[in-house]
Amino acid sequence: MKTKLLIAVTGVALLATVPFVLSQGLVNAAIPMLIAALFACAYNLLCGQAGMLSFGHSAYFGVGAFSTIHAMNALGGAGLLPTPLMPLAGAVGGLLFGVIAGWFATQRSGTYFAMITLAIAELVHALAPHLVGIFGGEAGVSTMRMPAWGFTFGSTNEVYYLTLVWVALCLLLLYLITFTPLGRLALGLRENTHRLRFLGYEVHRISVVVFAISGMFSGIAGALLVVSNESANYVIFDPSLSAAVVLNTYIGGVNVFLGPAIGAALMTFFGYAVSDLTQSWLLYQGLIFVLVMMFMPTGISGLALLAISCAKRVGVRVFAPVALLYVMAFTCCTAASVFVTELLRRVFSQDYQSLAKASTDGSFPQIALFGRGWEPLGVGTWIVPVVLAVIGIVFWKLAKSCLAAHSGEQDVAEESAMGATTEQRPA
Repeated sequence: MKTKLLIAVTGVALLATVPFVLSQGLVNAAIPMLIAALFACAYNLLCGQAGMLSFGHSAYFGVGAFSTIHAMNALGGAGLLPTPLMPLAGAVGGLLFGVIAGWFATQRSGTYFAMITLAIAELVHALAPHLVGIFGGEAGVSTMRMPAWGFTFGSTNEVYYLTLVWVALCLLLLYLITFTPLGRLALGLRENTHRLRFLGYEVHRISVVVFAISGMFSGIAGALLVVSNESANYVIFDPSLSAAVVLNTYIGGVNVFLGPAIGAALMTFFGYAVSDLTQSWLLYQGLIFVLVMMFMPTGISGLALLAISCAKRVGVRVFAPVALLYVMAFTCCTAASVFVTELLRRVFSQDYQSLAKASTDGSFPQIALFGRGWEPLGVGTWIVPVVLAVIGIVFWKLAKSCLAAHSGEQDVAEESAMGATTEQRPA
């Protein structure tokens, strides 16, 4: 427990130093990373802990956002809800809508539950453009952060710290919920609802409560987005946001509390950094999700715990070179995939097809990629990704065999030690 507390305090302290060590552009990018982390953890309360897979969680995120923006316009950041407390309006909006939607959705379980949540989100997304008085139509609704408590909230740094405080507080509350009787009952919903019902618990009521709490924290995440952007549009109800939180949660790992937060933060930064470099960043995001589901079903956090376990088992000196081989294998295979993807994207683009048709000799012009030109039909062009992929596979096989060999030696040593201990025992 002390170790977890120390890690949490260290993490918050490091996040607090971000405005001092990073540029304003990166600080501005860190705000949606924090919001995405909170949204993913709120979603994981429902999906990972209670085992209820929702495909429409953007609805509660959006309701919280619009509740906050209307509260900001109505109260002007003064009175009972100054600007720092405005996310409470999002919490109320997400909670109320979560109770209503959760009562209907939790009437069923499994696939039927997922389809009902998707239908509710689609219903809100379809109605939002027509309710101009509430959602503002295509222009959306805008607002302004007002000074409060001696802060102007006019700078990126002040908004960042406000977001950090709210995210840290909400993550702490979500973590404490896991130790409450409600948190234990949520695990029971995931493992065996029939046994809970047999023990006398009202399963539907518990499901609604868990659903509403998840919606409440999702509403706070939406509220923080409004406080940051000072505007909201009905596009916030788009199903892509619901899909993103599912992807982020499973990429991070649903079995570790901060796993979804790590996955959401990394994928949000990935979109921020890679979207300026290539038009295929959504394809890479999808590939990451597929690879994680195929080879790392426990997510990034699960992979980290596995690495720590292996390091303890075989020793750091043995595990360090093996980990380096795995990193080199991953790097080579990633480079090969990126090379092929970017090359094919340029070959099949309309601009390149027009250049190829305009060529007088009928040849394909070179493609500028990674600082040099490549012949699309040249053998040397396609040898590069093949060689990179082969090297990556070799490194992967070598690392796997080394780890297996050292694990086998460790097992033999443990068996020998147990045998020696047994022989030394008096008859």
